[in-house]
Amino acid sequence: MAERGQPGPTQLRTARDPDAVLTLLGTGTSAGVPLIGCDCATCTSTDRRDRRLRTAAMLRFDDAQGVRRTVLLDVGPDHRQQALEHRIDRADHILLTHSHVDHIWGLDEVRRYNALMGTSIPVIGDARTINEVRRIYAHIFDRVHNANDSWVADLAAVPISPSESIDCHGITATAVQMLHGRLPILSWRFDGPGPLFPLVYATDVNGIPPDSWHHLTGTRTLVLDGLRFRAHPTHFSIDQAVDAATRIGAARTVLVHMTHDILHERDALNLPEGIEFGFDGLELR
Repeated sequence: MAERGQPGPTQLRTARDPDAVLTLLGTGTSAGVPLIGCDCATCTSTDRRDRRLRTAAMLRFDDAQGVRRTVLLDVGPDHRQQALEHRIDRADHILLTHSHVDHIWGLDEVRRYNALMGTSIPVIGDARTINEVRRIYAHIFDRVHNANDSWVADLAAVPISPSESIDCHGITATAVQMLHGRLPILSWRFDGPGPLFPLVYATDVNGIPPDSWHHLTGTRTLVLDGLRFRAHPTHFSIDQAVDAATRIGAARTVLVHMTHDILHERDALNLPEGIEFGFDGLELR
């Protein structure tokens, strides 16, 4: 496990590690933290854990042939900064939770991975999300209509239905229906070898449909939405996240998508054993 204390600079992995690692690229809400024009205790904090880019994650692992694979979970507007910070140089799959700005407005940046890899990248999401991505990124998916032929990403849009699974080079990813207010979205369950799995990544959630609970059975590592202490119409509050995490029963639960209401050092002391606040750059193994 990564240390819970104050982190130093991000440690870059220079040698192959066969064990999967989930890196939290961002843990902040849609406005990020610090919030523009705010001088609250969190926004002026010098604790690195209180600086939160928009929520996204990266799963890295070696496939059966020893090739280091990268699966991106959402690609928000901070993706370029996240890619440079963590030296991301490929994306074998991009799994989307939903089409809100803070989760897909970095897709233009993945064209650099196309250039490095020399191949198209599958982008997987539910039908609503894929339709929105096609509309927003018409210059990518309908490039024949562009006035000038320029450098754009090469993406293969792949719709997936809840409870369906895909093979990500030996790791099984299953789409799990969740609720973000009245909006149905996807969370993702990953099954594979090693102590990280089963892993469930569930951001922007405030409701778990009855038919989805069986996908959460046996979860070892849980990344879960925990916006703030006050109630919110489309996100779990901290208390609601703790209740859901307790029911799921993962060995380790990490909360993400947090507002500036959360001051890491102060508020982490009030979380139950086995539940913690995430921070940008945290590596889960």
